[in-house]
Amino acid sequence: MSPGDELGVNVASFSDALHFDAATGIWRTNVAAAESISYPADQNDACFRLEDGSFWFTHRNRCIVTAVRQYPPSGFILDVGGGNGFVARGLIEAGFATVLLEPGGMGAQNARDARRLPTVINATLDEAAIRPGSVPSVGLFDVLEHIEDDRGFAHQLAGIVRPGGLLYLTVPSFNWLWSTADVEAMHYRRYTRRSLTDSLASGFDVLYATYLFERLVPLFALMRALPYRVGFTRPKSGHAYEREHAAGSQRLADALGRMLNHEVAAIAAGKSLAVGSSLLVVARRRH
Repeated sequence: MSPGDELGVNVASFSDALHFDAATGIWRTNVAAAESISYPADQNDACFRLEDGSFWFTHRNRCIVTAVRQYPPSGFILDVGGGNGFVARGLIEAGFATVLLEPGGMGAQNARDARRLPTVINATLDEAAIRPGSVPSVGLFDVLEHIEDDRGFAHQLAGIVRPGGLLYLTVPSFNWLWSTADVEAMHYRRYTRRSLTDSLASGFDVLYATYLFERLVPLFALMRALPYRVGFTRPKSGHAYEREHAAGSQRLADALGRMLNHEVAAIAAGKSLAVGSSLLVVARRRH
């Protein structure tokens, strides 16, 4: 049995450029290549400290899993740029075979060791050299905003997805919510449903879209966007982000989660919210 077969995933079935490193349990590229990525070097570590206790990451996972249940894949999901594997772990626990593709060494190792993901690839999309039309579906969760040529990247993704296969993605929304957090995260942009549809248009048709974190938009606008607009751009400390994610208070995290329960119900019912600080989309690879 090859690594990953327990989930019906055989990495060799979609790439010849990867080898399995038995010492780490991770698939790696056969050719070491450096690629510039617009992502803070310590971001995976920072997120790893937040994810399990964060209402934001938890709610986003619930929304993603609900959307995937509404639009189920025909095979495994390739989670591109999936960081520490928090989303991939949630998808696996929901019954969806998921392979993590993460260029950051720390994120890939966290995904394998801490999240116990059975199939982890430490490579960029280019380095992985995935064969055209060989992947059933792709996940792209808060990644596209880090790509300068987002349309080109979407076209590249369309090339590896089977015709009719699905793309699940989330992005930050509305440029009027731009703040220091976007600058520090090295984002290129925030999106609307229209702008994201345009970015995907070369290979994907949007089937469903909804905004998330609707009831928190006034708070985000007041605490993040407004200070940035008036010139208050002092970098935030890690403790400040922990407070914003309610990572230190389970009671507050639970309360915020309950406040957002209606979004999960809306997705399950196929309804869309008109405003939010994030945007969730399901798209289909055009035949």
